[in-house]
Amino acid sequence: MNTPAAPIVCIGGLNIDRKLRLLARALPASSNPCESHETPGGVVRNVAENLARLGLPVALVAAVGDDAGGRMLLEQAAQVGIDTRAVIRLRRHASDSYTAVLAPDGSLELGLAAMPLVETLNPWALEASKALRAGAALVVADGNLPTDAWPLLLAEARDGGAPLVCVAVSEAKMERLPDRLDGLHLLILNAGELSTVAAEPAAAFAALHARGVARVLVSEGARGLLLSEPGREPRHWPAPEVDVVDVTGAGDALSAGICAALLRDRDDFGAAARLGLDLAALTLQTEDSVHPDLDPSFLKER
Repeated sequence: MNTPAAPIVCIGGLNIDRKLRLLARALPASSNPCESHETPGGVVRNVAENLARLGLPVALVAAVGDDAGGRMLLEQAAQVGIDTRAVIRLRRHASDSYTAVLAPDGSLELGLAAMPLVETLNPWALEASKALRAGAALVVADGNLPTDAWPLLLAEARDGGAPLVCVAVSEAKMERLPDRLDGLHLLILNAGELSTVAAEPAAAFAALHARGVARVLVSEGARGLLLSEPGREPRHWPAPEVDVVDVTGAGDALSAGICAALLRDRDDFGAAARLGLDLAALTLQTEDSVHPDLDPSFLKER
């Protein structure tokens, strides 16, 4: 795969991921023994790291505090090759965090997001990175963004900017997406997030297309991926079978693989689905949010 000269610009959450894995079934209102693991996190940050480890040029637009956590996040991003010059540093603020409580089998029991700084990525703050987005090969934004950020990004995409991809982050934050989504090249989400639009997938797909979304790609977990495009029957790709160590970050790896493939051909969603599923399968087999051994050979082998 030829590396594009223009960067992929990733906009959204940048935080510390704290993972607490229960050693036995959780007992409510009681102290529960667990193992603790801490890594850099944030949906779009994880997407950015995956892409950088694949050897692709990536720039991050996000916000951090001036605390030790913020310094760690910026240092680690620089180490893996992410351009952080557009990251906003906020004085006298603690950096955002996400705590995942995992069951003994690695599945998510409870997620706790303390992310006030991502709320500062409003249109005024995003104006500083306008030139960066104008020169991008692809713009990827996550659902942590405040609602008022989306009209700006969608308008840029409609006006001939880089294709815009939205990666949903949770069922609770689906309401942050505006009513009109004209200009959105692709929306990536899971089955639970899709159900917040309508109870039945067919009705949810129709509603999203009516709002202006060009394509909707739904992760169904172990069942694979489902793609909806207007006027076509949904297409399905099965997921590889793997032994799951930890689910955290697998959805972000899926999104990164899809975005990496779209750089080759923005309309080849078959290739995008296959690459995304392969990268998600790899990530399911590590405790880290991004597989530490990921490198450009992953793309060369596919």
